[in-house]
Amino acid sequence: MRKAKYLFFLAAIFSFGSSSAQQKKANIDQQMNIFIKDLLSKMTLEEKIGQLNLLTGGEATTGSVVSTDVESKIKKGQVGGMFSLTTPARVRKAQEIAVTQTRLKIPIIFGQDVIHGYKTTFPIPLALSCTWDLSLIEKTARIAAIEATADGLNWTFSPMVDISRDPRWGRISEGSGEDTYLGAEIGKAMVRGYQGDDLSKYNTMMACVKHFALYGAAESGRDYNTTDMSLNRMYNEYLPPYKAALDAGAGSIMTSFNDINGVPATANKWLMTDLLRKQWSFDGLVVTDYTAVNELIDHGLGDLQTVSALALNAGVDMDMVGEGFLTTLKKSVEEKKVTEAQVTNSCRLVLEAKYKLGLFEDPFRYCNEERAKKEILKPEHLKIARETAAQSFVLLKNQGQLLPLKKTGTVAVIGPLANTGTNMPGTWSVNSDLQNTISLLQGLKANAASGLKILHSEGSNLLTDPEYQKRATMFGRDLPRDSRSEEEMIAEAVATAKNADVVIAALGESSEMTGESSSRTNLDIPETQQRLLKALLKTGKPVVLVLFTGRPLTLKWEDENVPAILNVWFGGTEAANAISDVLFGKVNPSGKLTATFPQNIGQIPLYYSHKNTGRPLEEGKWFSKFRSNYLDVSNDPLYPFGYGLSYTTFEYSNLKLSKNSFKAGETISASITVKNTGTFAGKETVQLYIRDLVGSITRPVKELKGFQKIELKAGESRSLTFKISEEDLKFYNEALNFAAEPGEFKLFIGTNSRDNLGIPFKLTL
Repeated sequence: MRKAKYLFFLAAIFSFGSSSAQQKKANIDQQMNIFIKDLLSKMTLEEKIGQLNLLTGGEATTGSVVSTDVESKIKKGQVGGMFSLTTPARVRKAQEIAVTQTRLKIPIIFGQDVIHGYKTTFPIPLALSCTWDLSLIEKTARIAAIEATADGLNWTFSPMVDISRDPRWGRISEGSGEDTYLGAEIGKAMVRGYQGDDLSKYNTMMACVKHFALYGAAESGRDYNTTDMSLNRMYNEYLPPYKAALDAGAGSIMTSFNDINGVPATANKWLMTDLLRKQWSFDGLVVTDYTAVNELIDHGLGDLQTVSALALNAGVDMDMVGEGFLTTLKKSVEEKKVTEAQVTNSCRLVLEAKYKLGLFEDPFRYCNEERAKKEILKPEHLKIARETAAQSFVLLKNQGQLLPLKKTGTVAVIGPLANTGTNMPGTWSVNSDLQNTISLLQGLKANAASGLKILHSEGSNLLTDPEYQKRATMFGRDLPRDSRSEEEMIAEAVATAKNADVVIAALGESSEMTGESSSRTNLDIPETQQRLLKALLKTGKPVVLVLFTGRPLTLKWEDENVPAILNVWFGGTEAANAISDVLFGKVNPSGKLTATFPQNIGQIPLYYSHKNTGRPLEEGKWFSKFRSNYLDVSNDPLYPFGYGLSYTTFEYSNLKLSKNSFKAGETISASITVKNTGTFAGKETVQLYIRDLVGSITRPVKELKGFQKIELKAGESRSLTFKISEEDLKFYNEALNFAAEPGEFKLFIGTNSRDNLGIPFKLTL
């Protein structure tokens, strides 16, 4: 009886706490609504339109147009927000104009593309996703918010949650890969990291989920291109990460450049109103991408006034850089092409974002010079950046346990990416301190043991074509070209290699070979680098390929011929130190791929969660006539989703279910034993997949539904348990109802999407 009373007392406390928090939020919302309503009643139509105008300060190049006459526009009340303007002094100057020289003294919101860190730069998002460590990813976003807000910012255009299954698309580097479930979990983690538990705190910033929607499915992998897909694929595979990030509380969302069902996203009322506002109940701010309203003209939808009206009517609130709203909406209101009520509603959402950020209470809360001095590039931030980079690296091959390297003898570091610090942070690192980021060569020398000698040779240029190299090394990521012939450079590199015990070949892409407007039709390592690599292998010296890339590459020849391949992506500020940590065994690599690596470009799009055909190829076979396969290559990827080696080995055994069937409302548990069978302590990401064997519509052959990252000492075993509920089995059916269907399923647990153990189970009525 006493226990029952105690439990009742605890329940009452928690209930009171929950209702108290809800009441507090309701009170805050009420206060905000009263304030915003009063402010809107004082605003002219022109002042409301001015709040919908987002301009660039031009510090970082993130688009092809730069705003002009910004100060004058602020004074006229024609600027609601700015981005690409940093430091407390500059932000304060612009903010002072807004709150002292305009009629209603409305503060400006300040944004920036804080994509994978601020000054302390973390690995590119694709690499971050390969850590499979949600708490770590959240921590990187938290640090990014701390640093960015210390430098005057309060809005980030991140996370990018676009699913991409075409590595030709350059912006695959900016997302979390091909998987819906993992992409959604990472999107939620990043929103939590940026926004914390209170947007009005001085060190949190508003997240902006992008790009809504389907941007990662651009046809032929060419940036900004058309997207066309069924509602089935849209709802089940591409939309969930956007919704998950919004459900996590993201305050804003950005439109995408592509069209959807024939209507560009920025003018797509079904997308921005019917789906986003009505179905998903999103009540935050919708902002366009860079000049996306103006680009509706080239999409063929009309002149600037027409497309601006289309965008507002679709549900867009803020116009980035293009100024179509600023220059045409008043006329459109007068001509009844849009209503003032629509302008007012969009203005209200802009003002609400500013209120939630605390800007009306203190417009200068992000303008603290002391914070900027103390909280940017802090040693503890750099330490986490180094740890994160090391966890993001994926060991693709390690024949004969070549890695980790010995700390004695002579190492030759060869390749065009061996001695470039500016390329280490990767694409979309617009705030990174490029000049003070060390190169791989410098990192190896700084971390080498006293008994290790390091030699260096450039070996080749990045690319044979100098014009192509210019396009691939923009925004301060230059790689000076060597004027010598390719033969001379390779000969020097070979001579250097012959004097070493082991060769580190630093090859692959430069940082700007991926990212926005960096699509490629050839995903091989550039030819001049391939010839260098072949020459190095001919010396007979053991070669470690340290691969720099922002996307999956086609590495079939390299996999067949190079003994060790470590994919280091672009690891951020501390990339060079982290690579040294992994090469010499201070850190055991644990990264797992989140995007499939194809054997060749003809297999693209290639992803693990594909559907079966009516004529599937028998497992383990290459070619069967009248089956779904190729004449010239197997259906298999080179490296599957979830793949990644370690310096140790892991054994999976004893897969069990708590029961063979369960009903709606119940759960079922799956357990498995994982053992470290090698000689190194190591981390392993244990992955759970499910297949729905019979459905009312065709279902994928496997879907990721859970994962756990564990660390085991050499010889240590651990039993892991996963719980599966009806919720894990739900999907959007033909009527787009989200439901689970009773029937037969198969569960898989293993080290990647290909290598796993399976067991059947049933969901019953």
